[in-house]
Amino acid sequence: MTMRFEGHRVLLTGAGRGIGEATARRFAAEGAAVLVTDREPERADRVAAAIRQEGGTAEAYGCDVTDDVAVREAVTRAAETYGGLDTLVNNAYSCHPDPAPFEDLDSALWYQDIDVTLHGAAHCARAALPHLAAAGRTGRGAAIVNVGSVNAERHFGDHAYSAAKAALASLTRTLAVSCAPRGVRVNLVEPGTVRTPAWTDRAEALDRVAAHYPLGRVGEPTDIAAAIAFLASPDAAWITGVTLPVDGGLLVSNLGMNEAMRAGTGLSRG
Repeated sequence: MTMRFEGHRVLLTGAGRGIGEATARRFAAEGAAVLVTDREPERADRVAAAIRQEGGTAEAYGCDVTDDVAVREAVTRAAETYGGLDTLVNNAYSCHPDPAPFEDLDSALWYQDIDVTLHGAAHCARAALPHLAAAGRTGRGAAIVNVGSVNAERHFGDHAYSAAKAALASLTRTLAVSCAPRGVRVNLVEPGTVRTPAWTDRAEALDRVAAHYPLGRVGEPTDIAAAIAFLASPDAAWITGVTLPVDGGLLVSNLGMNEAMRAGTGLSRG
């Protein structure tokens, strides 16, 4: 594997499983020193230990991104442990399935989804930017990669989560412009359905969902990790402010309507 991140220092949130874990492993495999943070410290410990066992460099830190003080402590820990910070990956999120109808949505759940998904990313960016800007001034650049969702673009349910992801995409664009003079690029990946532990009790639903993806399957955490690593890498040195869908073609398709229109005609999708 190409070692694009030799000497780079990376902090990841929500990295105790799923997309975050796959991304931490990807950065470490390409030479980065990573601080694995998660609201559940034991998850972070497990991932960091696995990375070290594989020969990589990683430390774990328990961090609730809704706590501004805890976030600043995590960023300080990364900078002191590794001598600085080159990349921040905002992956932590909260999502509660919507009740029906919307007016029955619990306000506490609404605010939790917004606080973790949007405000948490803002806390992390604010705390990390001085360190990222210092790295940016070295000439090799620094990066923030936010993890969004196709929910920001279309109706897939989960009002609060979707609203938070849409706001995160907007924050990505505004930060990209304001941070560019300091050598910090800011981009966002927008995953579709991904086979993460969040789907453990709904595995059969993934099989049904896969039929709606032009590429014929749902995503894997490694698919998203690869896109995050690209946007953080020197390969994307002239890319900032973009939203990159990593969604198997979902947003450019309407396979359900297409199949309905073709039903009974004998025509195939191809």
